[in-house]
Amino acid sequence: MRISARADYAVRAVVELAVRQDDGPVKAEEIASAQDIPHKFLEGILTDLRRAEIVLSRRGGGGGHRLARDAARITVADVIRAVDGPIVSVRGERPTGLSYTGTAEPLLPLWIALRANVRRILEGVTLADLAADRLPEPVRRLAAEPAAWENP
Repeated sequence: MRISARADYAVRAVVELAVRQDDGPVKAEEIASAQDIPHKFLEGILTDLRRAEIVLSRRGGGGGHRLARDAARITVADVIRAVDGPIVSVRGERPTGLSYTGTAEPLLPLWIALRANVRRILEGVTLADLAADRLPEPVRRLAAEPAAWENP
């Protein structure tokens, strides 16, 4: 599985909003600067996040961006889906839309299991968790495994 630059930037942007949620609307320029995200790229990401009702925006002098709902009700999966679509796909298709025959038949349950595990992690972590630097215990346990940090 690959996390696109777009998804990485989107998650970083909304975590920035979550951390600053009590400060009022945050300008895109401030988010871009704080997270080292190219401003023009961020504008497109924020548009996708607005369409997905994750972010609200207001124009004008006191305007900017803020989360559309409480950070504890927005998961990392929500953000990734908003900017990239389905979390796990095979050749651009959802695993449930695939079919295999013959010796390739075991691939379908493999892809489904992969999707289930990725979803379990990404749907189990909220923006509030990230903003508070408080990852859920199962995620912390996985990340603490030495093999998780190795690149085979």
